[in-house]
Amino acid sequence: MTSSLPHPMIEHIKHKEQMLALILRNNYHSDGIEFFTPNKFTQQLGYMNRPKDYEIQPHVHNPVIREVSYTKEVLIIKKGCVRVDFYNDKQNYLESRILRTGDIVLLAFGGHGFKMLEESEIVEVKQGPYAGEADKTRFAPISDDKVILKETSDVS
Repeated sequence: MTSSLPHPMIEHIKHKEQMLALILRNNYHSDGIEFFTPNKFTQQLGYMNRPKDYEIQPHVHNPVIREVSYTKEVLIIKKGCVRVDFYNDKQNYLESRILRTGDIVLLAFGGHGFKMLEESEIVEVKQGPYAGEADKTRFAPISDDKVILKETSDVS
């Protein structure tokens, strides 16, 4: 797994060149607008920092037919502390990260699981319509004694 972005508050978590997730830490700051996801992603994650009285021109979104093959999720840790465990597409455990209040993660590919390390509130955003149990394949989580906790991705 590798981390490809130089900014310490943004982390692309990759496995064999496939982005599994993008973490945007709660203390990230930049001026203007920035999108962190490739244009081809069916879920986009961006950041805006605008001054007082800045206006975004009113607009409507046009109907555009899009094809979605895999669900991408964005989780916003509203409160608490959560461990996210990353797996490859074959359900093999790779490593874990800790998310805290205000952190945001976009889950793009591969598998993932979560353990609440504190009482936590999480906001989830994903594409719809929801397909119920057909939308996912569940599997056994990694045991706590086998967790590889990383502050940054540094393994290929």
